[in-house]
Amino acid sequence: VQLQASGGGLVQTGGSLRLSCVVSGLSLSDYAMSWFRQAPGKEREFVTAIEYNSDSTWPADSVRGRFFISRDSAKNTVYLQMNSLKPEDSAVYYCKARRPVTPVLEYWGQGTLVTVSS
Repeated sequence: VQLQASGGGLVQTGGSLRLSCVVSGLSLSDYAMSWFRQAPGKEREFVTAIEYNSDSTWPADSVRGRFFISRDSAKNTVYLQMNSLKPEDSAVYYCKARRPVTPVLEYWGQGTLVTVSS
């Protein structure tokens, strides 16, 4: 199983970026997908998730209305559209796959760096 995150970079405050997480070795229909982020000196925090069996999403309060997760099952890819970016959004972003049925399995991608300049 591999999760390959990409799309990070440097963007100005108020700008947008779209992150991609290409998944191989598992089916998105069996896994809930989520994005986490970790800023320097801080703990990794939850950003948003999408259900494995529906299009329901669960954004954190800090990104609600600005960040949107989506899934393209044909491409086995999950996206994170980030709008109205703020300097506090700067972090390494990680995608995670979690199978919610027994046995519960989790896989992480390697992370992609997002830097928002003020």
